[in-house]
Amino acid sequence: MVSNPCTWFLGLLALSVLSTSALSDDTAYAKSLLKFKQSLTNPTTLDNWIEPVDKLCSWNGILCTNGSFMGLKLDDMGLSGIIDVDSLSELPLLRLSAMNNNFSGPFPSGVNKLVKLRGLFLANNSFSGAISDDAFKGMKGMRRVVIGYNRFTGNIPLSLLGLPKLVDLQIQNNRFGGRIPDFWQADLSVDFSNNLLEGVVPPTLVNQNVSSFLGNKNLCGKPLNPCKPNKSIKKIAFVIASIVVFSLAAFTILIFLCRKRSRPLKYQKSFDNLQIESPTYYNNKSKNKNNKKLITTTTNNNNSNYKNINIENGKLYFVRNDRERFELEELLRASAEVLGSGSFGSSYKALLPSGFPYVVRRFREMNNAGKEQFYEHLTKLGRIKHVNLLPIVAFYYTKEEKLLITDFVENGSLASHLHGKRSPNQPPLGWPTRLKIIKGVARGLAHLYKEFPNLPLPHGHLKSSNVLLDGAYTPLLSDYALSPLISKDHAHQFMVAHKSPESAQNDRVSRKTDVWSLGILILELITGRFPANYLKRGRGPSADLANWVNSVVGEELSGEVFDKEMRLSRNGEGEMVRLLRIGMCCCEWNVDKRWDFASAFEKIEELNHMADFDDDDDDDDEFSSSYGDDEFPLYNKA
Repeated sequence: MVSNPCTWFLGLLALSVLSTSALSDDTAYAKSLLKFKQSLTNPTTLDNWIEPVDKLCSWNGILCTNGSFMGLKLDDMGLSGIIDVDSLSELPLLRLSAMNNNFSGPFPSGVNKLVKLRGLFLANNSFSGAISDDAFKGMKGMRRVVIGYNRFTGNIPLSLLGLPKLVDLQIQNNRFGGRIPDFWQADLSVDFSNNLLEGVVPPTLVNQNVSSFLGNKNLCGKPLNPCKPNKSIKKIAFVIASIVVFSLAAFTILIFLCRKRSRPLKYQKSFDNLQIESPTYYNNKSKNKNNKKLITTTTNNNNSNYKNINIENGKLYFVRNDRERFELEELLRASAEVLGSGSFGSSYKALLPSGFPYVVRRFREMNNAGKEQFYEHLTKLGRIKHVNLLPIVAFYYTKEEKLLITDFVENGSLASHLHGKRSPNQPPLGWPTRLKIIKGVARGLAHLYKEFPNLPLPHGHLKSSNVLLDGAYTPLLSDYALSPLISKDHAHQFMVAHKSPESAQNDRVSRKTDVWSLGILILELITGRFPANYLKRGRGPSADLANWVNSVVGEELSGEVFDKEMRLSRNGEGEMVRLLRIGMCCCEWNVDKRWDFASAFEKIEELNHMADFDDDDDDDDEFSSSYGDDEFPLYNKA
């Protein structure tokens, strides 16, 4: 049947009008974006921002959905300069993300002109100074504010209280001070850790995770330790008076005894020999034959295990400019807790007087590189900035001791959440969280592949215990890119990369070996089963989990292998099956048939790739939280 010519013509006319309108919008938006680009320093990654505009959505860093401009994702581009808000104010900007760059100076002026903005992501830069109280005034649609890992000072802006849709506020690792405002938003998730906040945690936030408030030494109240009761001036005066009277009396008695005593007291003790045991004990007198100082740290557990670290005269070598400076002796005198002992060495958590926690890694079997190569490689690792890679803060090198200092991640490892014993109130990892974790892992690996183009194993030791989770369950990879420093025999025995089939059979590894480890991690994440072969000290491949999955699902990829503790979301099972297929393609025994990393990364990014950008309050997925969930698409920080 022939269509009505009039209907056909009207449809064609409407399509033409829409196309012309879209092109007109692209041209107008391009002018604003090019003006914005002029305010940036070193925008080489934006070289395809040129006129005439062919397709705006093809420009680097442009976020679109269904061909329509939605926002900017300028993460990890080495940008600095000024974020010119005025040039962006005419755009229908829903998201502005510029994390992991080199922006400095004050908080961008006039951000509240971006009235449609729903997500602001500026974490891991060098912004500083106070943020004005009215910085977010009028931004009724704002849902996520992620500005952690900067140098902001002053009080938390009160205009944040006027954001009715706010669900995620991350300001950790800054220098905010004062009291925490009484946030009232019902579904709000916060991270205020490692600041200078003080006073009582507001009642509206007492159900937040305790990790959200750690590192603020003057903060108290549930979920932290109870606040000390206030004392009245009378009580204080009474206590002071009592101390004075008691001191005078004691002094009088002491003088009387000294005059009367003709011989030493029967139970006299020599204070020269008195040693006071504390959580960390520094023995100033102990020296070995090489005149090296001996620092002994002890844990806070019941066994009071002691570990000795011998240090020569030397200093810590800091590789980051955005962390506090401290001496090695100061670090090792701090309150310490043994976190564990792994295949590379022992780990300790040290809490400095400033309230900032760090992890001291004491490495064994790291004699594969000389001092010069060690310094060069660790310095490069320390300069890497990505939200899904654990920051290296400093290191220490001598022939006998090699220490690595990193940030402390409060929520433990992925392995502990999948296989450890949970507290009664701790929920299991749901499917959305697991998807967020594997996306962050893939993004961290992608950055390593970019940073180390000539390294056969950009990670080399990827496993669930080396995937750490922050308070918002954003994953951070640890123990990455260390293969050049590890002795070959130790690497063959312990490193996960050498559990792959190609290493076990042919004693070789390649960039696809990390893909094998990624596949095993995916299968572990989605099945909840631990790759038991990792516990073996031999070099047999970690094929037990992959073989089990293959034997259960066959060719139909059924959901029988899924961890029953995952909570399915809408259409979640289909996405889970897709991830299962990705994991199996990464675990292909034949290296030639195994996916390369680019293919695996692309498929992982496609999972739950875009969400509806409507104003439905129930739809929270378009900005899946924390630094790096890229549902937009989007840590993070490289």
